[in-house]
Amino acid sequence: MAPELPQDFNSGSAVPDMVAVGSDNIPQASWLKERNIDTAARIRLIKLSHVWYQHPDLNEITTFLTDFGMTVAKKTDNEVWYRGYGPDNYVYHATKGDKRFLGGTFEVATLEDLQRAAELPGASEIRDLKDAPGGGQIVTVPDPEGIPCNLIFGQKPPAPRHPPEILALNYGESKGRVRKFQRFQPGPAAVYKLGHFGICTTKYEEMLTFYTKTFNIVPSDFIYVPNDGKKQVVTTFAHLDLKSQAVDHHSFFLSANPTTHVHHCSFEVHDYDTQQLGHQWLAEKGYKLVWGLGRHVLGSQIFDYWWDTTGNMVEHYADGDLVTSETPIAYVAAGHESLAVWGPELPSDFLA
Repeated sequence: MAPELPQDFNSGSAVPDMVAVGSDNIPQASWLKERNIDTAARIRLIKLSHVWYQHPDLNEITTFLTDFGMTVAKKTDNEVWYRGYGPDNYVYHATKGDKRFLGGTFEVATLEDLQRAAELPGASEIRDLKDAPGGGQIVTVPDPEGIPCNLIFGQKPPAPRHPPEILALNYGESKGRVRKFQRFQPGPAAVYKLGHFGICTTKYEEMLTFYTKTFNIVPSDFIYVPNDGKKQVVTTFAHLDLKSQAVDHHSFFLSANPTTHVHHCSFEVHDYDTQQLGHQWLAEKGYKLVWGLGRHVLGSQIFDYWWDTTGNMVEHYADGDLVTSETPIAYVAAGHESLAVWGPELPSDFLA
């Protein structure tokens, strides 16, 4: 047996979810039961599709988003759709106008789910996406804060793109890359897909109830602060409940805040080298960094956050955790140590 490393050396390991969440947790099924959530009655979401923002200068935001790693799928005088190299027709939709977040967009499982969404209080009619790449239909539902939640169905799949090469890595005791040298091309970090977005809310409990009762959205982690001997939850990371299917640790999050606004949206890139090169590219272009590079604790992603040219926060991430319906919901005490295992000091702007 090989000797163990001395305790004062760092180490990394892939820890099973049942162990990683610690002892302070609750099964997803138990939490749903406690909240009296009828899982069969929820509108079924199958994936997060894209985010929708309004910007005063479409040319300026297009320059930023292409430097960030997207390509223009379609452009008109008042709208631009941007895609990644993944399975979606577009991952970001920009409309000309004053700065505004027009909502995240989820794909629903069936036309019936879309029709049920159109019957929710305040919902729009089902609208045809005549101009958007891939077509389809959309319904917009206001959440308790009045923030749009968009649901789509019936889009035609885009033409596939070739993914980047999965690079072999050489480790101290495992060297499979022989006579193959790593070489890289500088440039933007090509975006694969939209990973998540998050909302800061003055109505945390109402928002949590709305999203988890209306849709198949389930918490992954609760971040709390002690309050009179109780746990006061201030942030929830949540994923799509697709039963045994592995999904991103979070596609959506809510954070209690004195003001209501979108916190950030986040896009997956291929790997750490891709991300680092993209980070370097944005820095050389003079864009303003918010935080990173670093690695989160919850979700495990390697992250870097940037301000776009309109003043919205946008994130790259790589190597995120996957969960299923068997992954327990963890309760985690709030603090800097719960946000990142390595990286720069947390800036105050990030928590605004």
